[in-house]
This record gives sequence, structure tokens and C-alpha cells, in this order.
Amino acid sequence: MAMDYAKCAKEIYETLGGRSNLVSAAHCATRLRLVTVDNSSIDMKKLENIDGVKGVFSNNGQLQLIIGTGTVNKVYDEFLKVSGMTAATKEEVKAAAAAQQPIFKRMIKALGDVFVPILPAIVASGLMMGLVEALGKAIPSFAGSDWYGILDMFANTAFTFLPILIAVSAARVFGGNIFLGAVIGMIMIHPSLINAWSISSMEASEIPVWHLLGFPIRQVGYQGHVIPVIIAVWLMCKIEKWLHRHVPEMIDLFVTPLCTVIITAFLTIGIIGPVFSTAETYVLEFAGWIITVGHGIGAMIMGALYPLTVVCGIHHMYNVIEAGMLSAADGLNTWMPIASAANFAQGAACLAVGLKAKNMKTKSVAIPSSLSAALGITEPAIFGVNLRFVKPLVCGMIGGAAGALLGSIFHIGATSYGVTGLPGFLITLDYTVQYAIVLAVAFGISFALTWVVWKEDPEDAGQAKKTETNKIQETSSVVQPSNAADTPAVTADNAEKALFAPVKGLVIPREEIPDSTFASGVLGDGVGIEPEEGEVAAPFDGEISSVTETRHAIGITGPDGMEVLIHVGVDTVKMNGDGFELHVSEGDQVKAGQKLITFDISKIKAAGYPATTAVLLTNSEDYPDFKILKTGHTEIMEKLFTIE
Repeated sequence: MAMDYAKCAKEIYETLGGRSNLVSAAHCATRLRLVTVDNSSIDMKKLENIDGVKGVFSNNGQLQLIIGTGTVNKVYDEFLKVSGMTAATKEEVKAAAAAQQPIFKRMIKALGDVFVPILPAIVASGLMMGLVEALGKAIPSFAGSDWYGILDMFANTAFTFLPILIAVSAARVFGGNIFLGAVIGMIMIHPSLINAWSISSMEASEIPVWHLLGFPIRQVGYQGHVIPVIIAVWLMCKIEKWLHRHVPEMIDLFVTPLCTVIITAFLTIGIIGPVFSTAETYVLEFAGWIITVGHGIGAMIMGALYPLTVVCGIHHMYNVIEAGMLSAADGLNTWMPIASAANFAQGAACLAVGLKAKNMKTKSVAIPSSLSAALGITEPAIFGVNLRFVKPLVCGMIGGAAGALLGSIFHIGATSYGVTGLPGFLITLDYTVQYAIVLAVAFGISFALTWVVWKEDPEDAGQAKKTETNKIQETSSVVQPSNAADTPAVTADNAEKALFAPVKGLVIPREEIPDSTFASGVLGDGVGIEPEEGEVAAPFDGEISSVTETRHAIGITGPDGMEVLIHVGVDTVKMNGDGFELHVSEGDQVKAGQKLITFDISKIKAAGYPATTAVLLTNSEDYPDFKILKTGHTEIMEKLFTIE
């Protein structure tokens, strides 16, 4: 029976409490995304029971109703009609949702949004510094050469001009002109000001001061500072927006930028810089105290808690601390060993699960995820394995605590941030042996504890044996007679209806997709694929039923009414299409293997999102004989699952 979209929309609208309780509405490939005035007044159980609503959850201030690909857009259109609302972009909904969140969460999110985009520059510089330093130590003659000098300059550039990078990124996050933000960053490290790193060797009376209207302004730069730059650019964006609203349009082009820079610059070097650079110093001293308190007990506690901050999505706040440490007098990041021990330990716990498990699906997820964690990317291990089984997560926390304690005792310092695990050796060259011990202890304790404590569910282990038996039986049943004349012809009547892998990579079970909605099966059964190449192909001959504005997901209808959702990455809707290119439109007829989407895997990972691609048969409940055929590595267009 066809779904009544208007009825579904009307019931949703009424259950939400009508127009007075609605702020904004948008939709993505599968979900209706709403921001309400008060979620607590909504009967969630009644909302879930509405025909057409497959699930309801709240995330980042948004109320998200799971409806399904090819359907959500129709319900959304009816919802706009009944509510009288205008269509909102996902950015507008995101902004409205952010405004509803507690100020602490908004601040943490803003910090993450500022620092994540500049991580590649910091990582590149940090690794280059490590390589140059290593070559200088290995080849003494190289240390005094012109090659060393120019490469050292290249490596130091990102850190020397860090305030400008932060200012540009902050202006983008706070909605200001990024070039005005760059100017504010440049003013804070202008050569006319005394370099911040030189102040420590000067007496207070030696520091020159400007006197403006009786107000003293020290001629000091803010090289290496982080918090003052972010605060200054945040204020700049507020001033710029206010001026845009109040300055007549005919003079806005030159009055607004001029006034914005002058006002912000005076406030920055006169008040914001001195006040918040002092506050930043206290923050860094507190962070250093945490690491060393109780002879490293504080570091041990943070090593245990670090994975939980990853789970909560607030681990980017450490970037502020690490960037500040790199800008201090000794220029060493002593927070890095804590993160590295915690990450390496989670990888070890994941590896123990992978080696001990009998279920091939668990193995196929755990082992690659553990290798990823060893290289510093822990989300697949934490979300795909450890958090699911809980005990490995706890064992990893214990191993991480032990490693972090040793890192504090050894006083290990790194020359960059954003790099952990095995690549961390390149930024801890003065502590190579100590760093190796930290990783070994974190790994050993976590692995051993997980091996002893974690027990595989007998049902999972039994399923592994059953699957193996089925494979043998299937192999036997498809053996063809040697006489070609005896081979039955494949006709339209007996041909199975199959879906072929739209992406090349590692096939993982649906339950292991690091997104609760996909993993739960509420959007249909299927698999996840960890992509090796950034291309999505049509999994069969069919029609494009839906595409997203952000180009990261697509719906396609095929043989016997199969409705398939291909969703590239987790939470990649937040990338707003950056790194994605769509090659088809809604309503297009496509052939199996035809290119649908191309995407940049490195951009997805740099933005902090898993690249796991969900391939789901959204109406799988209509096919009792639905069968997944492929696990482990797949090439593009290998048979993935069938419905007969």
C-alpha cells in the first residue's frame, strides 16, 4: 500500500506541537531534520509510531526523523505545506540547532571547527621538522648546509605564522570576511611589534609602550598565541556583521572593512591581547600541572579518559592546548604522549578482538581498524569495535592510562600536534626510546587485558561456523558440469536479482558502520564499505530516485523494485558538498557500473569523519530471501548481495 505523504506530514506536524514549537526544517537523503523550541514537550513515542517514521533521535540540537530515501523529500514537501514554513538549508538548520545548545558545547564545537581545517598544514610542518632534524643528526654535514637551512624554513613557516592560519579559519567559522580575519592575524604578529618569544629575556621597563589618550599599549606581538587570536576574530566578525546591518549600502563597501579593522585592531592590541594572552598562559600552566601532578597521576587519568572525549566528539579542544604548548618557550607539546598512548591502546584492544574472534565479520572490521588506530585514526576502532563490545574499550582505557603515566614520567615532548601512534616517532626524535616504551606498554597492557577479559558471544562464534558451512554448501551447489551442453541457459525467468559493489574497498557488516542509524538496520539491511578509491558506481541498471544537495548520498531504484541508498561517509552532510562531485541527476536512467559520485577520501578524513560508505537496501523487509554474499575486500562491481 502506497504511503500517504500528506497524512504522515500532518501527523508529524501535530505531534510536534504545531508552528509555535518549530524553528526550522530541512532534510537530507534519509531524514527530516528539525529544530524545535522545546523537545521535552513532544511525545516521542507517538512520533515514532506515525506511519512512515522509522525512527526518531536527537543529535546536536536537531530532532531527526528517519523516513527513508526517495520518501523523505516527498514528506518534507507536504510538511512545508501544512506548517506554512519555508524550506531551510541544512546550514540554516545547523545554525538554529547550534543556537539551542548549551554554551559549553557550542564553544567546544567552535574550537573544533577552527582547528580541524588547519590540521593538514600543522601536520605537514611538524613531520617536515622531524625529518629535517633526523637528517641533521644522521648526517652532521647536512645540518650546516643550505639545504638544511631552506628546509628548516619551510618546516617552521606554519608555526611562525600560526596566528594568521587561526585567524582565517576562525573568520570562516564565525561568518566574517576571511581576508579581514587574516589582517587581524597579521597585525598581531607585525614586525613592528616585539616578537613575543623575545619578551621573556627583557625587563618590563625595556618594553616600549604607546600612549594613546592616556591609555598605555605595549608594543608586543602575539606570535604563537591561540586564544587571543580566536577572541579577536570572533569580535571582528560581530563588529563586521553589525556594520553591514547599519551602514548604508552605497558606502558599505569601504566603510565597513575600514571601521571593522580599526576598531578590532585597537581593541586587540589594547585589551584582548594582554588579557587573553595572560589567561592562555594560565591555561597552559594548568594543563602542564595536570600532566605532572602526583608524579604523572593526572596524565594517567587523562590517558584513561581521552577515548571518552573522542566518543563525545570534544577531543578537538585539546588542539588549543597543544598549539599553545608549541608556542611556548621550549616549543614542546607534552600533551601528545597522552593522546598517543590512549589511541595506541585502543588499537591494541581492537587487534586483540580481531585475532581472538571466530566470526569473520568481526575480524574483517577489527583488524584493519586496529591498523588505522596504530596510525592515529581511532574512530573505526572505537566506534566499530571497542564501544560495541564495551570491555575492549575499558581495557584500552587502562592501557592508555599506563602509557600516559610513563609519557609524563619521561617528560616526552613533540614538535607538532595532530600526529599520534607510529607516525609520532617523527615528531619525538629526542625521545625515540622513551616514546617506543610508552607505546609498547600501552599496547601490551591493553592487548593482554582484552585477550583475557573479552569473550566472544557464542551466538556470533556459532554464526561464523554456520556461515562457513553455508559457503561450502553453496560452492558445492554451483559446480558446473564439464559438458557445456548440460549447462542450463540463464534466462530472465531464472536469473537472480543482484546488487553489485558500487565502491572498491573493505566490506564490513551493517552493524559495524559507525553510525547508529545505519547500524541498527532501521533504514534497511546491507553493508558498509571502507573505500579505497573515491568513486561510486551504479550497482545495477536502474533509475536515480533521489540525490542530496550536498552530493554525498544517492538513492537508486532497480530490478524488482529494489530501493538502494548509497551514503558516502558518516556525518558528511556537514561537509556541505566539499570534496564530492555528482555525475547524475534525479530521474536519470543509469547502467550498472556507470559513475554516480566521485569523492575525496582524504578530505573526508581531514574533516574528521569516517569515510565508511553505507550500501543499504532500504526496502529489504520486502525480500525474505535477501542474502549478503560478500565480506572482506571487494573490487568495484563484484556481486554484493541478492534478493533471490
